[in-house]
Amino acid sequence: MDVKSILESLLFVNEKPISIAELSEVIELDKKDIARALEEMAQEYKGRSSGVCIVRVAGGYQMFSHPDNEIWVKKMYRQKNKQKLSSASLETLSIIAYKQPITKMEIEAIRGVNIDGVMKHLLKLGLIKTAGRKEVIGRPFLYITTRKFLEYFGLNSIKDLPNLEEFSGFDDLNAGHKDDGNTVIREEG
Repeated sequence: MDVKSILESLLFVNEKPISIAELSEVIELDKKDIARALEEMAQEYKGRSSGVCIVRVAGGYQMFSHPDNEIWVKKMYRQKNKQKLSSASLETLSIIAYKQPITKMEIEAIRGVNIDGVMKHLLKLGLIKTAGRKEVIGRPFLYITTRKFLEYFGLNSIKDLPNLEEFSGFDDLNAGHKDDGNTVIREEG
């Protein structure tokens, strides 16, 4: 059994990241052996200046075209499948990403505008979801980002977001959400 060949095929046919646990289950091999083979493959691709690379993203592994070839890939596909987000959506999404879990009212206090339409759009795209309710009067929904958010932005985890200190103009975002001890997260179906 050629593990690397099998892994390469599985990564190639999947559009989404695959976890080591999923790969281990399919190939029936120890997770450590899968992880070692994936890292070796990633280095082999890198070493031969391949047009594809294997990257850790959203808690799994995925095969991508090499970043150096982006201009030609974009030229061919013109990003027809990737939905662009409006600046209002990006602002709201960044607040959720950095301050999660957070309520709609807290987001509106930071942005200073009504975000009903933006929230519906982000929920529809699957970039955010509800994650329980805040234990305050009215028990508003709490919102967090999803795995699809990580995939969309090419992140392995929320910890990979740049530090807010690296950006200017985010003072309101830094001050806008403080944990008051009343936040309780419960997964909702």
